[in-house]
Amino acid sequence: MRAVVQRVSEARVRVDGEIIGEIEAGVVALIGITHGDTSAQALKLAGKIANLRIFGDDHDKMNLSVLDVGGAVLAISQFTLYGDTRKGRRPAYVAAARPEVAEPLCDAVVDALRNLGVPVSTGRFRAEMKVELINDGPVTLNIEV
Repeated sequence: MRAVVQRVSEARVRVDGEIIGEIEAGVVALIGITHGDTSAQALKLAGKIANLRIFGDDHDKMNLSVLDVGGAVLAISQFTLYGDTRKGRRPAYVAAARPEVAEPLCDAVVDALRNLGVPVSTGRFRAEMKVELINDGPVTLNIEV
């Protein structure tokens, strides 16, 4: 299981022109699921996202988490995080979990974040989404669990 986490000052996701998820300051978490991922990994990933110290403290040192600053998470499922680009020009997605496996695990990450006290907005699984964000910093990190 992996995520690309971006610190943002605001973000939103649209499906068919309608805003379905929106946050102010916080993080956008693009979440990818692969074969063999488990609900235990979903809990671990949520803990990492919620407690990642990527927000500035009073001395502008990245020492605070999204929980510490009262931020939110915009969680977006993204199978393309498991795209393999080593050969040719078209990515292969054989490492991405099937939707019937990936969707409940993405939901588990969202549920775990909420249980940790993080406000969460989401995209729509298997929808064509338009994600808008203002990357703050910029700060962008890859997480693997």
